[in-house]
Amino acid sequence: MKKIFFICAAIAVIMSTYSCTKLDVPVESQYVKSNFPVTDADYTALLGTIYSNLSSSYAVPYWRMQDMSTDEAILPARDGNFDDGGQYRQLHYHTWTFDHPNVIGVWQWGFGGINTCNRIISVINNSPSSATKKASSTAEVKAMRALYLYFMMDLYGNVPIITDFPVTTQPTNQPRAKVYEFIESELKSVLPLLPAKSSNGPTNVAQYGRPTKGMVFALLAKMYLNSGVYTGTTRYQETVAMCDSVQANTNYFLDAKYRDIFLPTNGAQVNETIFAVPYDQQIPGNQFTRFGFFYYLAQAYGFNVGLSIAMSTTPEFYNRFNIPGDDRTKTWLAGPQYYPDGNGGFTNQPVYYPAPNAIKQINIIPTLTLTGLKPMDLGNDVTTSQSEGVRSIKYYPDVNIIQATRLNSNDVPVFRLADIYLMKAEAILRGAAPTTINGDAQTPLTLVNKLRSRAHAELATSIDLDGLLDERARELSWEAWRRNDLIRYGLFEKEYPLPVMGGKTDDLKMNTDPTRRLYPIPSTELKTNPNLKQNPGY
Repeated sequence: MKKIFFICAAIAVIMSTYSCTKLDVPVESQYVKSNFPVTDADYTALLGTIYSNLSSSYAVPYWRMQDMSTDEAILPARDGNFDDGGQYRQLHYHTWTFDHPNVIGVWQWGFGGINTCNRIISVINNSPSSATKKASSTAEVKAMRALYLYFMMDLYGNVPIITDFPVTTQPTNQPRAKVYEFIESELKSVLPLLPAKSSNGPTNVAQYGRPTKGMVFALLAKMYLNSGVYTGTTRYQETVAMCDSVQANTNYFLDAKYRDIFLPTNGAQVNETIFAVPYDQQIPGNQFTRFGFFYYLAQAYGFNVGLSIAMSTTPEFYNRFNIPGDDRTKTWLAGPQYYPDGNGGFTNQPVYYPAPNAIKQINIIPTLTLTGLKPMDLGNDVTTSQSEGVRSIKYYPDVNIIQATRLNSNDVPVFRLADIYLMKAEAILRGAAPTTINGDAQTPLTLVNKLRSRAHAELATSIDLDGLLDERARELSWEAWRRNDLIRYGLFEKEYPLPVMGGKTDDLKMNTDPTRRLYPIPSTELKTNPNLKQNPGY
């Protein structure tokens, strides 16, 4: 997957070497409709733009809309720094408008990806390659188109269904339930043509970051779990069936170390990954270290680049990480800071603030105390306000980032087996019948304890829906599912408690209107397409 960009570039160079004045060049020496795509390399280059588009915005703008609109992540100002026109506090307080930069940008990203899929399908339809190759490649593209459309349906609700290329008429909104039905139909139709995950090896590397049967099952499970939100009809037993379909492939299993799933070196060797977005220094889009790390720890971790001090989590979200022995708690920077040991742990050597505070050990506290002087602003004192807010190092800091780009190499999971366990547990708690997989009688409690056992956390003795939501917070933090979870639980518009902000006020209030469960249709789209209708509440 990480070579797709270079293949695309190589083909572009090849195509540009032929002079426009030499009109009698043999057709077989150029890439034209009659001979492209044919080979596997042709198809890899052709499909590459689907994945480069996906990675471009998944880990920053899309992630922000899903997690920074919840208690899971917050990017407060610090004496006016990092306010960026108020876009982050608008996400936190649910006061975004139809011209919010993420509202506009993510719509264009999602439907740009859909348009790319439609264009590629039209190219494949005119290809001279075999019917089998065309069918399997079209299935891959349609699966990715369904994923893009799912993202758009989840965020914006009543969105257009676009399958033509080029688009000759301006599309109209479709009811969310109809979009849901279309995605479901598309996924079921391509399922027989997609590969199943093989054991780790060359075949799995080729599949990594691309649709498989497992990805389709996982996406359908996510849709069925949220079916009550999307269509008004619950489908919990079908959620269980899709989760079981993932587990039926024994090549998916929990990795021994929770930390390994998210390291900069992660990739196809991670056994529980069902679908991930690959990143490295040539694939832009992942800047978790830049935005979420603590600047004054840079030298201790081996960085020589400028990093932010801004993004953190809220106190009430961090309070869920309270289980004795839980490795997942170690994915946060909190309390007195020590030099890392290079293996995901820490030495006993303290890290100190820079001069003139070099005698003080860095101490990161959960509290976020507003100054009241500027909106959602903590102030900018090095040893106090800058040190407020627990930081995430779940996507473990990548010391190979460079100043010019500050890009992470951590691949970001979209679907993984742990989520399958938790979705199945929730569906059973909501009324579905438990099932047995490979002789393993799975109940909500046993499924949760599989994850706790892997994390060396104290095992649960019972589990209910509220407890399961907390377990999802611990297991899936910063994986872009928190908004989805809170909406399903009816908690998305619940106002953040005052202690989250240190008990102070800056006259900002959270918009608790349930219409905020959907983002607005962007202003740019309404201006250019009069057939679109705005979502209620905007």
